[in-house]
Amino acid sequence: MIKKFDKTPKITVDAVIETDKGEVILVKRKYEPFKDFYALPGGFVEYGETVESACLREAFEETGLKVKIKRLLGVYSDPNRDPRGHVISVVFLCRAIGGSLKDSEETKEVKAFSKKDLKNIKLAFDHSKILKDAGFC
Repeated sequence: MIKKFDKTPKITVDAVIETDKGEVILVKRKYEPFKDFYALPGGFVEYGETVESACLREAFEETGLKVKIKRLLGVYSDPNRDPRGHVISVVFLCRAIGGSLKDSEETKEVKAFSKKDLKNIKLAFDHSKILKDAGFC
C-alpha cells in the first residue's frame, strides 16, 4: 500500500533574467533531458533552501550572473512538463545586477536573446510558455 506522501513532486526554480537591453538570458543544456536545447537557467531546490535562495544560486551557477528577484512570475505544475517525472517549477522574473556571462558545468553556452531571436529557438520543457507569460514570446 502506498502511503499518502510516498510519492510527491520535485520542486525546481527557473529564472527569467532580463537584461538592460530587453533581452532574456538562456542556457544551452549539456545533458538530457533536452540536451542541446536552450532553457531558462534553473534547477532543483535543495532540502532546507528557500525557492528564492535556490533561484539566486541556480542563476549564478548556470550563468555567472548575480541577479535580483523582481517578482514571482508563476508556478508551473503540469505533471507532464518534465520527462523525468512530476516536477513543479517556481519561476521568478529577475534582473542581472552583477557578474558576467560564463558557461557552467551543466551548460554548453549562455547567451542573451532578443524577442525576435526567440522565434527561431527550440526551447526545453515548457519554457516557451513561461517566456510567453513573461512577455518575451
